[in-house]
Amino acid sequence: MTTKELKERSIIYRKKILQYIMKANAGHTGGSLSCTDILNVLYNEVLNVSPQNFSSNDRDRYIQSKGHCVEALFVVLADKGFFPEEDLNTLCQYKSHYIGHPTKKVKGVEQNTGALGHGLPIAVGTALAAKMDKKSFRVFTLMGDGELPEGSNWEAALSAAHYKLDNLCAIIDKNSLQITAATADVMNTDPLDQKFRSFGWAVKEINGNDVDALKDAFAGLPFEKGKPSVIIAHTVKGKGVSFMENQLKWHHGVPDKNQYETAQNELDKALSEI
Repeated sequence: MTTKELKERSIIYRKKILQYIMKANAGHTGGSLSCTDILNVLYNEVLNVSPQNFSSNDRDRYIQSKGHCVEALFVVLADKGFFPEEDLNTLCQYKSHYIGHPTKKVKGVEQNTGALGHGLPIAVGTALAAKMDKKSFRVFTLMGDGELPEGSNWEAALSAAHYKLDNLCAIIDKNSLQITAATADVMNTDPLDQKFRSFGWAVKEINGNDVDALKDAFAGLPFEKGKPSVIIAHTVKGKGVSFMENQLKWHHGVPDKNQYETAQNELDKALSEI
């Protein structure tokens, strides 16, 4: 895709995320909007995964560790044809598979996630299995900066470096806010670049809402041979909707009718300006 097409796709995804959160009357709005560009570039430019090859052992693996932001993942998977988009009209309804976290009952989802701190350990095990089986597929995991205080992440980070998993890429959606406060106030994990380097990782910091920066970063993988890669993606929580951006209350929030219309109008305007 061209830069223009990717930017347009991000806005369309954001419009749909809001649409289905509004209909479900539930969802993690801010974090889903912050990671939209990351998922957009991954699924449209990077990952060797599709509905056609999802049963192949040679497919790339994507694991969403920040599982509470599943609305963004569902919208992208529907766009890629893993399931009919109209299925998302059942989001968070009784007996629907489309619940508030990823589940393998939904086509295209690799792992059940949402217990924070589990995505990276699963990704490390998957990447290690690829090395042992001499497979060339790559493993990607998207983490939230708010889940990094979980100790399981750092045990996994040590293991990834020890086993030289240069087929592994972790992306940190660093929007700097979590459910109760700024991440730095809840449990400060900065400086992340120095921490990951000290654990034996190759690190790149980018603007995680810039599709060109994301494309360039993914194109450079692995950043160093014999080392796992981490992209620290600086993003804006609630990206694309002015009154949601950098606002703590939109971590988990549903717009009312007027807010929804305002948000959609802003996104439509941004779409028209591309």
